[in-house]
Amino acid sequence: MLFGNNFDEIKVKTNGAEIFLTHGGAGPPLLLLHGYPQTHVMWHAVATRLAESFHVICPDLRGYGDSSKPSGTADHYTYSKRAMAEDMVEVMESLGYSEFLVAGHDRGARVTHRMALDFPEKIQKACLMDIMPTLHMFKHTDQEFATGYYHWFFLIQPDGLPEHLIGADPAFYLKSKLKKWSAPGSTFTEEAMAEYIRCFSQPATIHATCEDYRAAASIDLQHDEEDLNKKIQCPLLVLWGSKGFVDRTYDVLDVWQNRALDLKGKALDCGHFLPEEAPVSVAEELQHFFGS
Repeated sequence: MLFGNNFDEIKVKTNGAEIFLTHGGAGPPLLLLHGYPQTHVMWHAVATRLAESFHVICPDLRGYGDSSKPSGTADHYTYSKRAMAEDMVEVMESLGYSEFLVAGHDRGARVTHRMALDFPEKIQKACLMDIMPTLHMFKHTDQEFATGYYHWFFLIQPDGLPEHLIGADPAFYLKSKLKKWSAPGSTFTEEAMAEYIRCFSQPATIHATCEDYRAAASIDLQHDEEDLNKKIQCPLLVLWGSKGFVDRTYDVLDVWQNRALDLKGKALDCGHFLPEEAPVSVAEELQHFFGS
């Protein structure tokens, strides 16, 4: 078992979904949110280390893993980061927590960003991993961005086009994404990879994750525009991979400085998948930031 016997698995019903999660450890509540095209499993090497000091909660976002896949809507609100953030707040409330710590990677970081804006009274500290603000990235699109993040524009296409093409060989697509975004020589455990393929091979998951990106290119941008002058209130840690697209494309801290009141950050020696490429470093950074 990737998380060991000290972690339990449960499902929590929220207003709009049923969320699968694993949790374990004792101490302050720490929510860890995964990215695309993975599941909560991406946190396995980090969560087991942090469980010595925190009650670690690792859910599958709606549409991913073993969480439910609600039907999409014309405005894509069902898979908006606002709806996903509401899921997570309800999950934590079901566990008895009105306030908590949170770290998110990739899509999970975008949910974390939205949650910090919509529920500032609930987020004590937050960590965002290897992302820039969605609105900033779309507004600064150029050939380099469109090439490196081509999937942002592929997955939002309508009428089932990406679903059909990915569905022809989901394992190939998933493995190609992991290889492209990780640093040369990076590996993923066989057990984790098997879980990613099992979950991502479901047609409902492929569709739901496309809806996630369609929401990002539509209703999420509307929400971000409305909150353009709103800053993250809690202490914020931003981490990114020194061998990835974000590092070579953006002045990371300069951009995030305009979105947060209390910011710290640094690059780690890895590609995009920090929790799996550099789990010891990530665990140390989170332990220091959330434990202080």
